[in-house]
Amino acid sequence: MGWLLLALVLLWIAGGRFGVSVRARSVGLAAVWLLVLAALLPLASPLRAGFGGGPMPWALLGVAVAVVLAYRQGLAVLRARAVAPEPGPRPLFEEAELERYARHIILRELGGPGQQKLKQAKVLVIGAGGLGSPALLYLAGAGVGTIGVIDADVVDNSNLQRQVIHRDADIGTPKVASAARAMAALNPFITVHPHQERFEGARAADLVADYDIILDGTDNFETRYLANCLCVAAGKPLVSGALAQWEGQLSVFHPARGTPCYQCIFPEAPAPGLAPSCSVAGVLSPLPGVVGAMMAVETVKLIAGTGAPLAGEMLIYDALWGETRKIALKPRPDCPVCGTHAKVS
Repeated sequence: MGWLLLALVLLWIAGGRFGVSVRARSVGLAAVWLLVLAALLPLASPLRAGFGGGPMPWALLGVAVAVVLAYRQGLAVLRARAVAPEPGPRPLFEEAELERYARHIILRELGGPGQQKLKQAKVLVIGAGGLGSPALLYLAGAGVGTIGVIDADVVDNSNLQRQVIHRDADIGTPKVASAARAMAALNPFITVHPHQERFEGARAADLVADYDIILDGTDNFETRYLANCLCVAAGKPLVSGALAQWEGQLSVFHPARGTPCYQCIFPEAPAPGLAPSCSVAGVLSPLPGVVGAMMAVETVKLIAGTGAPLAGEMLIYDALWGETRKIALKPRPDCPVCGTHAKVS
């Protein structure tokens, strides 16, 4: 038996010297082993005396070789996995994101599932001005995965008193570009879509359809009514805020969940002069930050499904006297947008 084993070893070495593959040499040795085993099986075989007395030693040798080869193959597989992991879905959060959002994740009402919902959410902010600036920054910081911002204006020197997302060096550049740079600098793990255009027409409807929640930070009733109408038609929640001198207000309008819509509360635009813009009436610098940040809070609650959003309620903040109050809002059955006989296109 020994001389045959020695011959097989020499054949293995010689095959390697002449470039025969490991697979081919293994098949050859396995064939020799099977032939010897078959020749030794008959009890009267004359080869038994010269090949170890019977088939048992050769069978044990085959089992031992198989175990060694299986062990080596297992090690090779483990080594390959350690060096180059098998392709598969990327983890939802990078290590740096887990550290970044740690203060969210330890909140009982938010936690990991809530942070995951934030990462998967898509939010559109209409206006990158006083209300949009803080809302955009906090949504980016909170980890909302996709943020769209639409505004046709450019940064003006007079904006910088309250529109904190922009810088002096941004004067003359599109607001959406300035806002996108600020958000990307704050959080590189989110996606920002800047839309330098007016919120109007079919394009506005397409944008509302692309996002989960809409924030209205505009300062004119035409855009507010359009945003409300489109959100009602699409069944999307609308987080709306407004400012006037020292006072701010915000609410969540979501008729699909039984709340009134914006036009239920404001059936028609006020007469000219009754609701002057900030450029005419003035506005306290930190006030948009307060209300815009609260709009971001309402958005996070809506996404995570936690707490009690300001749906069916309006919060009013008086900065001059440091007072807040909430008033209940009721749907109007005769509302042309969300009422019983409404026709929203």
